[in-house]
Amino acid sequence: MNKLSAKKKLIGMILLPAFFSGAVTAHVAVAAQGHGDSINQPEGYTSEGNAGQVWRSTYDLGNHCWRTGYWNESLAVVEGCDGYEKVAEAAPESALAPAAAPVSPPEKLTFSADALFDFDSAVLKPNGKIALDEFVRGLDGINFDVIVAVGHADRIGNPDYNQRLSVRRAESVKAYLMSRGIPDSSIFTDGKGETQPVTGTACDGKSGQALRACLEPDRRVEVEVSGARRR
Repeated sequence: MNKLSAKKKLIGMILLPAFFSGAVTAHVAVAAQGHGDSINQPEGYTSEGNAGQVWRSTYDLGNHCWRTGYWNESLAVVEGCDGYEKVAEAAPESALAPAAAPVSPPEKLTFSADALFDFDSAVLKPNGKIALDEFVRGLDGINFDVIVAVGHADRIGNPDYNQRLSVRRAESVKAYLMSRGIPDSSIFTDGKGETQPVTGTACDGKSGQALRACLEPDRRVEVEVSGARRR
């Protein structure tokens, strides 16, 4: 060991007790007063005023953090002092896991049977095809799983006949949708005949042409699409 190094070590040995008995105590008091500041003072170590910077010995003396007189191992939680290193905290689970995409409810469209077909007919009219063309264009924004077409009839005539008519109209809608490129396996049909009217008792007491006009809402084809609209 050369004389210069020995002299530095001797100076350090003399100065350290002095700092811990006087200067360090003063800095600890300053740190205690600074708890209201935005910078947290390191507990158990001396720091430079309210700056939060821990004092260290010189490099030739080991660059150690200066401890206070009340330091113990439980206070060794300052970054870079006494071998302590912060462990990166895991991100909250909610930040890691993507939010589940909302599931869209089925979309149901109701077409007037009078708009799609002539009275007592299951053959699509030109205007009916135009209406279904608009429906197909709307599917461009939907990832659909299944399409269900359900035919309905009014109460005029024989119930068995109305049941068959409602099925034929639903099948006509399916055939047209298939002609526009929708797979057969994606379209299901059903007919409810006159069993599910929507007019209730509103048409009671009417007859002839007035009754036929009043029951128009009961003559319909409902098309329901189950899937999710693309975002």
